[in-house]
Amino acid sequence: MTNQLFESAPGITAPWYVQGVDFDAAQHQLTIAVDFVAGTRFAYAGVAGEHPVHDTQIKRLRHLNFFQHDCFLEVRVPRVRLPDGSVRLVEPDWVGQLSGFTLLFEAPVLMLAQQMPFAAVARAVNLSWHRVHAICSRYVELALAGADLSEVTAVGRLTKPRIGAVMSI
Repeated sequence: MTNQLFESAPGITAPWYVQGVDFDAAQHQLTIAVDFVAGTRFAYAGVAGEHPVHDTQIKRLRHLNFFQHDCFLEVRVPRVRLPDGSVRLVEPDWVGQLSGFTLLFEAPVLMLAQQMPFAAVARAVNLSWHRVHAICSRYVELALAGADLSEVTAVGRLTKPRIGAVMSI
């Protein structure tokens, strides 16, 4: 029952499962160990098929708090051997865009950052200002990389509208 709760809360699905849970009351910290089923083969983006696990790495990811306690996922992440002989890391779907966080942790950071200064967000989620800035910057980079700016002819601030496509920052 306990493992089911901790699997469903962060969205952990097969072949991933909760191997164990460790609560440190003195540190106000909950650590959830996540593993994958032995023998699982994983797909890798851009390469057809499912590939065998070569080895694993342990990644520690910050997740949403459980009540008032900081929560971390310690995930055994596989590296797979591809047909060309190279070895690549396979990230679970719930890993965030910035190393060290889950998507479910990054989402409220981004929502808070739209309405609050980064320092206030950092205090609210118990991170440094720099980590909050790094999370937000990563998503801005991704959004700009996906934006079609081919019609933009100038960048700046205008006092009155002019003819042509202009992007204001």
